[in-house]
Amino acid sequence: MDSNATGKRHERLVPLLKDPAEEVRQAAAAALERLEGIDSFAEVAELLRKGDRGTKVKAIYALGKIGGERVLPPLLYCASRPEEDIKGAALEVLGALAHPRAFPVLAQGLQETSTALRAKAIAALGNYRTPEAVRLLIPFLDAGDGFLDAEAALALGRNGGPDLEERLLALLDSPHPQTRTAAATALGMLPLVQ
Repeated sequence: MDSNATGKRHERLVPLLKDPAEEVRQAAAAALERLEGIDSFAEVAELLRKGDRGTKVKAIYALGKIGGERVLPPLLYCASRPEEDIKGAALEVLGALAHPRAFPVLAQGLQETSTALRAKAIAALGNYRTPEAVRLLIPFLDAGDGFLDAEAALALGRNGGPDLEERLLALLDSPHPQTRTAAATALGMLPLVQ
């Protein structure tokens, strides 16, 4: 541990891993994991700068585990890179973080020429429970490809409202099993009309 404050926290949290209360043990373990992530940020950022492409992709996922504001600049930069594997990993991690600053980059990902990158952007936007995200995702229900329409159905199932029920019901008649599966799953996630 680098800083005195982090060291003091670590010292106090470790004994809690043996606390008789399960919730205390879990909270201590989560806190220690987060503190270790804070200390490893510089190391991960260095791997992102100097590693080969495989190492960079691993570093992107590690930044997602670290979380927090300071991981956003390198992740946003990676989302603008031309390499599909790096961009795809960054879109996925930014979506999992669901930070408001990442929303425009993820929305831009919907314009990618690569179907795989568009699918990652669709899935990522499914973590934003906003009317804007829903508005951007609805057109993909009409993709009819068994891939983008399936991702859109799942994303809208997570963040859409009961007004999408008819659109999702229509996807149950898709010729693509992936789309039918996604639509059925999404219908189970949509809130019910009260």
